[in-house]
Amino acid sequence: MKIAVVGAGQVGAACAYACVMRGVGVEITLVDRSADLAVGQAEDIQHAAPFARGTIVRAGPVEAIAGAGVVMIAAGVPQRDPGESRLDLLKRNAEVFAALVPQIVAAAPGAVLLVASNPVDVMTDLAARIAAREGVGPERVIGSGTILDTARFRTLLAAHLGVSSRSVHANVLGEHGDSEVLAWSGAAVGGLPLADAAAQLGRPIGPEERSAIDAGVRRAAHRIIARKGATWFGIGAGMARLAEAVIHDEGAALTCCIRGGPVAGAAGAACSLPRIVGAGGVRATLTPALDAAETAALRLSAEIVAAAAAEIAV
Repeated sequence: MKIAVVGAGQVGAACAYACVMRGVGVEITLVDRSADLAVGQAEDIQHAAPFARGTIVRAGPVEAIAGAGVVMIAAGVPQRDPGESRLDLLKRNAEVFAALVPQIVAAAPGAVLLVASNPVDVMTDLAARIAAREGVGPERVIGSGTILDTARFRTLLAAHLGVSSRSVHANVLGEHGDSEVLAWSGAAVGGLPLADAAAQLGRPIGPEERSAIDAGVRRAAHRIIARKGATWFGIGAGMARLAEAVIHDEGAALTCCIRGGPVAGAAGAACSLPRIVGAGGVRATLTPALDAAETAALRLSAEIVAAAAAEIAV
């Protein structure tokens, strides 16, 4: 399947590179308002293909995405500084999407759209509203949501326990941002509840450990932005994973966001929950069993996202 990446900056290039290295898609087309940047990124990434699956990587205008089954949207203005909230980016990026999404749908009307642009929850809501005018259902407009936050959570839990991160099952829900919710109550390792596994491994997780891991997850982007200006490798891998689930019709449970449906009782919030992703986009949404504090936190997170989305008319 052909994949298109719209926005060839660091995030878009990381998405394309991750797809090449994972062998996701047989052809990747990069599009950017700077044609030179798109061409340069495509050539550089193409040189990595012989070390992976031999994927064809090209650059071109929006019209060149015709035939793509997945279109990744990484276009938009970057976060200004470590102190800028993701939600503060909304108004600056909304205008970009208002012009871009109709062009994408016109060029690749059957594609599943994967959104990485920040603030991703609200931008996904915005993209879905714009795409709906062109006949695209909300299940085909998927935001990366908390797929990266979930990876960070699993990474830090694995490091504390001394196990592989692939053996840890724990999700981050809600907004991809300050109000996100670490679902501790459902975390598991090797089929065991987290507390049981931690005790058996001799590495218990008490309030102090939880607080450190929570801060490590919640503040990860701020730390990285302060040191190198932006984040891109983690989200690139997460977007490639979403594309892989679509292309291979996996029915994979991934923490991502779509527009529509209540989240913890809050209506209209494009917040992350475990979604079943396959061909055609999101097939279903799972509602995790949470404790009372997590449920309240998730509702608050959903209300924050819904309120931000409601401020933008399209």
